[in-house]
Amino acid sequence: MNRSLYSTIGYFLLPFMILRLMIKGIKIPKFRQRVNERLGLISKIQAPVIWVHCVSIGEFKAAIVIIDQLIKQYPNHQLLITTTTPTGSNAVINHYQNKVLHLYFPYDLPLIVRRYIKKINPKICLLLETEIWPNLIHKLNKNNIPTLLINARLSQQSKEKYQKFTSNLIKQTLNKLSLIAAQNQNSANRFIELGTKNNNVIMTGNIKFDQNTKPDTTISNALQAIISKRKTVIFASTHEGEEAQIINEYLKHKHTINALLVIIPRHPERFDAVYKLAKNANLNVIRRSENQPAQNAQILLGDSMDEMMSYFDIADIVFMGGSLSNTGGHNMLEPAALAKPIIFGPNVFNFTEISSDLLKQNAAIQIQNVTGLFKIIIVLLNDEQQYKVLGNNAQQYLYSKQGAVENTLQLIKKFLTL
Repeated sequence: MNRSLYSTIGYFLLPFMILRLMIKGIKIPKFRQRVNERLGLISKIQAPVIWVHCVSIGEFKAAIVIIDQLIKQYPNHQLLITTTTPTGSNAVINHYQNKVLHLYFPYDLPLIVRRYIKKINPKICLLLETEIWPNLIHKLNKNNIPTLLINARLSQQSKEKYQKFTSNLIKQTLNKLSLIAAQNQNSANRFIELGTKNNNVIMTGNIKFDQNTKPDTTISNALQAIISKRKTVIFASTHEGEEAQIINEYLKHKHTINALLVIIPRHPERFDAVYKLAKNANLNVIRRSENQPAQNAQILLGDSMDEMMSYFDIADIVFMGGSLSNTGGHNMLEPAALAKPIIFGPNVFNFTEISSDLLKQNAAIQIQNVTGLFKIIIVLLNDEQQYKVLGNNAQQYLYSKQGAVENTLQLIKKFLTL
């Protein structure tokens, strides 16, 4: 596939993509709001712009340590943060208020990205992780705007898909980037295997190790008041299908598990569906939003946003969702920062190296299915010493890998002073 064919397919699909937003907007109105931004219909920005793109809330939370430093080091520049999802948008607006500009990311079509770039005229564009957009990167390159893929990661699965379906297009696109700053050597090697020139790939480390995300003590105290002195197992960032597995397995062990289960779906639009799952299983479930004591509850539904670190703060055991489904897992380093014992499932291809390192350091436990998950939960609930060792090892591993933010900022500085 070449870029012309890619663009033709994109123009054909554009009406369907907009229709999809409208349909999603029936349940979640924010999906159908500000569509003009996705089409490049935005106002001109006068100040010099540093553009940071974070597809959703996970990438944004990782990028905060970089964004904070960019705000501090470049006071005469305007930080523009773009996201693709409403949850990412909410996170940016809630966290930074008016300290940064926020827009939705444009559809990757030539006419749209040309108009978008003309309006914002960035001095540099920083794309997070695997945000590889052929038309956008082509236009930025053509306009001599430095474009860096930072905290870049590439799983073996993604590499094989690119090689199978878009090998020529991906090779051309990657070589139009000014630099790829990879999280680890395995990702760096995969980018090179896709055809990136060796001198265009640098291993800087993973900025997620440098996150200074701390729990809000007010929120932690409110959660602690809800759970009181009960032991707590957190099921964080769960996806469709995982909650049903968790609830069905819990039903087999509910009389032997003396702990409160806290299920926090990854996407807020699924809060109600997960609540119904628990109610239909005849379980005593309450919502975090109700702010009621949980002394008689079996399940607490975490139907709140931007409170994940506080959930981890009050946890005894943490299971990271997205790993029993085929999502690829979520960020294990957040509970590690708080010295919490971490369990994850078999599908962690988004965190291959981190999950492998945690296992080698006796800092996490991997299970193959939900049956194994509950066996481990029961063991740990009855062995406080073991789960404290796991948590402390996880925290020490996190500390040992820090430094990526400074490495990345030094690279950005070189391009912004050209």
